Amino acid sequence: MNTPKVIPRVALQQSRTAIQLSIHLNALRNANRSTFVRSASGKSLGDNRVRDQPKKKRKARIEFKQYSLKDAEQYSLCDAMRYIKAFEVGRPPTSPKYDLAVKLRTIKNGPTVRNRLRLPHAVDTSIRICVICPPDSKHAEAAKKAGASVVGEDTIFDAVKAGRIEFDRCICHQDSITKMNKAGLGRILGPRGLMPSAKFGTIVKDVAVSVKGLIGGSEYRERNGVLRMAVGQLGFTPEELQANIKTFMGEIKKDIALLSDKVNKEIHEVVLSSTNAPGFSLNGDFRSPTSPSSRDLSVT
Repeated sequence: MNTPKVIPRVALQQSRTAIQLSIHLNALRNANRSTFVRSASGKSLGDNRVRDQPKKKRKARIEFKQYSLKDAEQYSLCDAMRYIKAFEVGRPPTSPKYDLAVKLRTIKNGPTVRNRLRLPHAVDTSIRICVICPPDSKHAEAAKKAGASVVGEDTIFDAVKAGRIEFDRCICHQDSITKMNKAGLGRILGPRGLMPSAKFGTIVKDVAVSVKGLIGGSEYRERNGVLRMAVGQLGFTPEELQANIKTFMGEIKKDIALLSDKVNKEIHEVVLSSTNAPGFSLNGDFRSPTSPSSRDLSVT
């Protein structure tokens, strides 16, 4: 009778180890060898392959980003004035200014809004105006009577070239255009936004009318999708500030309409702030049920 052959336990364990090793080696052969080959830096070739792949470029935003106003806290004009006055306590009523920022939904690198208007209630009456015209002419005399600070031709040209720009606005009479261009003031006044130009209505025929329009007038220009302008002094009543804001908003809507065939612009948000106060988003109402009276807000 044949007896079964007994395999030693040590041999059995060695056989199992050999089988497991064989299975592991077969798995290594079938895998992508490049992921296991290491470079001198310790990174696998597979890592380099992934790293060298070009990254997907994000699409450039063509419009200025504006946040949703769905959950934003907004205020009536009287409420915004009440909070702003709290930040300006102890300051002179004519020193701090109410500033209005109008945010637009518009594309980048497109046509921008730029204009000038005269508000019903002047904000800054200390503006210095320069008038370029023949010094001994009737136009020079009319400009001085209208309130111009500097009038003339050669004296103004020499002062500007010497770096003495003692004015905030500059207009030029039609008769002095050639002489002004020969003086080469564009490279000095141009970057400051002071160079007279027919495009912006600062080359005129009647200097007296233009000077009167500039005194108390304000200029606004769109930058990064936002229009900003001072619309009042701290001592203004709510009614005076409301009249200035309505005038400003009306002019902006007209300017947007003129650009409608070139670019689409829409008003997104209107924010009221001051020299030392943060901005308060306006909801379009004059007052709320809890707003203080106009008389209380008129007291400085």
